[in-house]
Amino acid sequence: MNVEIVEGDLLNQDVDAIVNPWNRNIIPWWLLWPHGVSGAIKKRGGYAPFQQLPKRPIPLGDAVLTGAGRLPFKAIIHVAGINGWWRANEFSIRASVRNAIQLAQAEGFRSLAFPIIGAGAGSFSEEKALVFILDELKNLQGDLQIKVVRFRPPTSTK
Repeated sequence: MNVEIVEGDLLNQDVDAIVNPWNRNIIPWWLLWPHGVSGAIKKRGGYAPFQQLPKRPIPLGDAVLTGAGRLPFKAIIHVAGINGWWRANEFSIRASVRNAIQLAQAEGFRSLAFPIIGAGAGSFSEEKALVFILDELKNLQGDLQIKVVRFRPPTSTK
């Protein structure tokens, strides 16, 4: 794995696919008010990726592939990175990374961008989540180009 940490917007990365830190899908997507990465996907990519999610609960840490809607990616990999109490933990973060990588490799993707799983709606420390993500990535084999994106809103220039 070739891993790079970047700052910016996940949806602006030049990669084959992105990872969306989703919930376990116990509540239908249309009843949720997506925010963070999911909200940005919904706003810029449309509803299609969420309509393609399975109607069943996703096991914690599992990954599911959907289309990218109007976004320029080949796909979106949604990971169940937060539990039923809307909290991330070490297991959910590590399992999400492993399963997203496995799915990306199975699909033949060459590049993938991750947000800091669990640091938004999952209420987990961004620094600790980043440590778990990087540690998990170093233990995985493959030729994927990985970007781990630390979200930073654009700065206004006046």
